[in-house]
Amino acid sequence: MKIFAHSRWDVVPVLAAAAHLVFDIYLIVGFESRPLWLSAVLGCLYAVSISWNINSISHNFIHTPYFKPRWMNYAFSLLESVAIGFSQTYYHWVHMRHHSGNSDRPDEKGDTIDLLSIYRHGRNGEPENVWSYTLLSFFRDSLGDIHKAIARNRPFDANWGRFELFFFLGLAAIALIYDWKAVLFFVPFYYFGNCLSSLNGYYEHLHGDPDEPIAWGVSSHKSFYNWLWFGNGYHAEHHYRPRTHWTKLRTLHEQIREEQEKAGTHVISTCHALGFMAKENRQAELSHHEG
Repeated sequence: MKIFAHSRWDVVPVLAAAAHLVFDIYLIVGFESRPLWLSAVLGCLYAVSISWNINSISHNFIHTPYFKPRWMNYAFSLLESVAIGFSQTYYHWVHMRHHSGNSDRPDEKGDTIDLLSIYRHGRNGEPENVWSYTLLSFFRDSLGDIHKAIARNRPFDANWGRFELFFFLGLAAIALIYDWKAVLFFVPFYYFGNCLSSLNGYYEHLHGDPDEPIAWGVSSHKSFYNWLWFGNGYHAEHHYRPRTHWTKLRTLHEQIREEQEKAGTHVISTCHALGFMAKENRQAELSHHEG
């Protein structure tokens, strides 16, 4: 029986997701045996791991589900929900809305199709400030609205998403009973990890062109970044062809490179999370102000 739906290489992100979950468990189980400074270091690593998983393993799973049998995809979705700390199914719906709008600008009513659009809470057609987008995005999702939206067409998936959420919360409650000090210690790092994910998303679209499909996203072609983040750097390519498997994004880039250059697709020389350090973003800001 064929297990993997698209590529045997998907065994790598699957094993990485399992390792992430084991790491999460270790954070709690080993808390009392570690010095506080080491837990703080691991907490920072935990925060980075949340953003890493959301934007690589979890993200790729949305567009190209790893497994052929449906039950295995549902099982992996549950695993991911526990590892990242919220429902993978709910995230799937929000992310597909993101692709429907592609970080669109507000309409005449001030609404955007993309709930994650960097323009949604901006002013005068400009992107929102990176600080408010990064720090506040975590609080903007309405789980009730997300559940209702999924339930309109896919009631089973809506209920599965709710199960994922409550399953995670149930495990969190068990962790509180086991060592409440450990759980409370890592809660700020959990929030920080989600902020890092929002920061990553911000620079995946800052200076992108919401009106030009081949330039919807912003790319980083750094080899190590794309190796570690399973192709997430090829973000313009991904938005242009969302169903392209993560192992084929580099090839897609080579195929459309000239079209991208003609369209002015924005490319940065850092990973997305460090977009505030990218000289290309500073140059774009200067050009914008001069214009």
